Amino acid sequence: MSAVRRRRREPERGRFIVVTGLSGAGKSQAIRALEDLGYFCVDNLPTQLIPTLANLSRRSPELPKVALVIDVREGSFLRQFPRVWAKLKATPGLDPLLIFLEASHEALVRRFSETRRPHPLAHGRPVVEGLRTERRQMQKIRDLADEIVDTTQLTVHQLRERFLEFSEARTKRQKLLVTLLSFGFKHGLPVDADLVFDVRFLPNPHFVDRLRPKTGRDADVVRFLERQPITGEFLDKLRDLLTFLVPQYVREGKSYLTIAIGCTGGRHRSVMVAEAMAAPLRALKGVGVQVRHRDVESEA
Repeated sequence: MSAVRRRRREPERGRFIVVTGLSGAGKSQAIRALEDLGYFCVDNLPTQLIPTLANLSRRSPELPKVALVIDVREGSFLRQFPRVWAKLKATPGLDPLLIFLEASHEALVRRFSETRRPHPLAHGRPVVEGLRTERRQMQKIRDLADEIVDTTQLTVHQLRERFLEFSEARTKRQKLLVTLLSFGFKHGLPVDADLVFDVRFLPNPHFVDRLRPKTGRDADVVRFLERQPITGEFLDKLRDLLTFLVPQYVREGKSYLTIAIGCTGGRHRSVMVAEAMAAPLRALKGVGVQVRHRDVESEA
């Protein structure tokens, strides 16, 4: 009877996820979303026990996917986590993923006001002081993150969709997940953007009455913009730039890349340009592409 040599399985990134970030940024919703996706979830595990849980998940078939939330509530977190994370990254067969959740200062203040929860770093001070202290102290850990998610404008359902995207991308073992994100400058810059392109120089369909209620996904808006000579020239140059840049990020080993394209309101020009860039980027080797329109439902 001939022996069958088993292939050694490569570690599947995304099997061990650490979620951290700012207080009030949505970590509780994130852990529930990961539970829905089949993860065994642990909230606020002591930092020194993280390697133990990681080793269990690596060796035990009963723990195929593990996620944990940890933050400043755990007293030794800020001091010990960078060293613990370096140890996890060096563990053979693990390949962990660190996700950092944040939101704008105004959104966090509003959330604490609505829930009337004390901030873990306020200690009798106003919530705003605790938030500022935490954002400053968490910067080093934010710098370690594989993915930074701004939850300022995300609903619970949208947050769940983001974690589903992470899970699917890891299952397919894509080298680089590119997000083409349209947005409106009047609604604020997306803080998780790696590259930002301003397309407000293109003629604005908002000032054409019949086009105003439509979006950059509608054929009439696309035709209007394509008739402008500058649009074709810009799309050609942007396509050339991105199809040059994205393979460099693949070569570097980057896991996620968010390309933000902005116009005034985020409904017409930025949407059309983001959609136009999807096909050429999907043709690149080792790249997965998703298109998101942050402000397309905002009022015209």
